[in-house]
Amino acid sequence: MRRTLVIGVVLCIAAQSSIAEAGDRKIPNENKDYADNRSVLGEQLKLLSAGAEAIRSGRYDDGIRLTTLGLERDGPNPFEKAAALANLCAAHAAIGQLDTAIRYCSDSLSLNDSNWRAYSNRSYAYYLKGQYSEARSDIDAAAALAPSAPQVLQIRGMLNEMSLRPRIIMEEHR
Repeated sequence: MRRTLVIGVVLCIAAQSSIAEAGDRKIPNENKDYADNRSVLGEQLKLLSAGAEAIRSGRYDDGIRLTTLGLERDGPNPFEKAAALANLCAAHAAIGQLDTAIRYCSDSLSLNDSNWRAYSNRSYAYYLKGQYSEARSDIDAAAALAPSAPQVLQIRGMLNEMSLRPRIIMEEHR
């Protein structure tokens, strides 16, 4: 059950962090429909688009390969590169390579610190690592940029649920 939820969140994150969404250069309108804010790119970013589609469909290894090739060959502008790095973050988080995922999201944010998807993806990777303070900080940053985004709400809910779980302290009594 937990594994299904985790995979579902990553798929949702990856699907929404497509390279075709490199237009997230400005703070989005709170009422914006986050599921349909993709723009269509032409043939100039063919590998990056194919990588995004592979990640969206759960073929993470193909997505990583195609996105990496696209970064080398497609010549993306900084915003497109930031989106591609956020995609690599989501894909690596999906396959459990959390430190690599975090590095890609950090690289993405160094290019575009208004990319709520990179904050959301990195928050999720931190969540999976059990680094809840870092996860909360990143999801707060994502929420400041896109408060109504379903991924932001879902990860925030997961973090809230984690904080409400009872903790039992075991002591040895003699």
